[in-house]
Amino acid sequence: MTFATILVSAAEESHGNVMLETIVFPIIAISVFALLGLVTLSYRHTANRHAHKAEAYAKSHAKELEQAGHGH
Repeated sequence: MTFATILVSAAEESHGNVMLETIVFPIIAISVFALLGLVTLSYRHTANRHAHKAEAYAKSHAKELEQAGHGH
């Protein structure tokens, strides 16, 4: 069998719809990205949940926070 006849016989074979055979991969990718999006959204407003702690820290360390800056 020559190389040309191998190519012709390979081209004649019908594999069906390739997208239907590989539909699992896009489904997995979409699922992973959706899961990562949900994880990201779960961290929204976490700083606001502890605003009272931040205010208490700022009041107790007012002098240190005033001295801190770009020029120290």
